[in-house]
Amino acid sequence: MLLAIDTCASLCAASVSDDGAELGRCVRDIGTGHAEQLMDVIAEALSAAGRAYRDITGIAVAVGPGSFTGIRVGVSTARGLALALKVPSTGVGTLDAIAGETQALFPGRSLVVAIDARREEVYTAAWDADGALVAPPAVTGLDDAVALTASLVDPVLAGSAAPALIAAAGGAHDVASTLATADIAAYARLAARRGFSGERPKPLYLRPPDAKPQASFVLPRREDGQ
Repeated sequence: MLLAIDTCASLCAASVSDDGAELGRCVRDIGTGHAEQLMDVIAEALSAAGRAYRDITGIAVAVGPGSFTGIRVGVSTARGLALALKVPSTGVGTLDAIAGETQALFPGRSLVVAIDARREEVYTAAWDADGALVAPPAVTGLDDAVALTASLVDPVLAGSAAPALIAAAGGAHDVASTLATADIAAYARLAARRGFSGERPKPLYLRPPDAKPQASFVLPRREDGQ
């Protein structure tokens, strides 16, 4: 049984599934405070499925990009549970999960996923009409995202930055989603399809965190030695 976790955006979400069938889920739109609620969300998903921690055979977690704090909470929880339960874990990118959802809705179409990264930047990735990745996850300015969109033939747009991208690019585009993350089932489906490589999930930040540790405070040395 697969446990999937997503804490990369405002949602705190978990689902349990078996052989591709979802057994239970819990999704809360909390904004912040994932660390305080994630274990309760997981417990509620297990309860909805009528299952227990001992039934989990693998764990999938959203690794970003997204909220730095949320990503850390999700990844560390997945690693800790995997260690405690002695089961494998794997990471699924936010952009990949949104793309998977969109490709199911618009098969045979090229695709740009764009998530608001703040600072007038966006997290982007793009796929061609055959589903091949043509622009790997990156953090770019809006102008670069517009150029990426223009390089594809009739692309579908998805992600929280899709409206801004359309406004900047002009023209008409199909929009699959304007959310900063995918439904929790999309993470579970991708993880089940890819399987487990044996590597622990790692955060996909794409840029350094906004908050940086302060340098050590050192008193200036006086010339007279006092």
